[in-house]
Amino acid sequence: MNVTVAEMKADLSRILAKAAKGAEIIVTKHGKPYVKIAAANPVKTKLPRLGAFEGEFTLPDDFDDIPTGFEKYTK
Repeated sequence: MNVTVAEMKADLSRILAKAAKGAEIIVTKHGKPYVKIAAANPVKTKLPRLGAFEGEFTLPDDFDDIPTGFEKYTK
C-alpha cells in the first residue's frame, strides 16, 4: 500500500494498524518512495512438518495407473 507523507500525517493510526496486521506500507515523498513501514513482529505462516499428515488418508492401489486415453503420453 502506498501513501503520501500528507496522507500519513492525516491518518496515522489507521495506517499503522494496517501495518501491524501485516500490510507493507510505502510512504512516498514528492512521488518517490521515502520509507517502508512493516509490522515489527510479522505473522509467519508455517508449512506443516514433513509427515504431518501420516495416517490421515490412504491412496488407492491404482493411484499411479494411467487412465484410458492417455497411453500416447507415457512414452
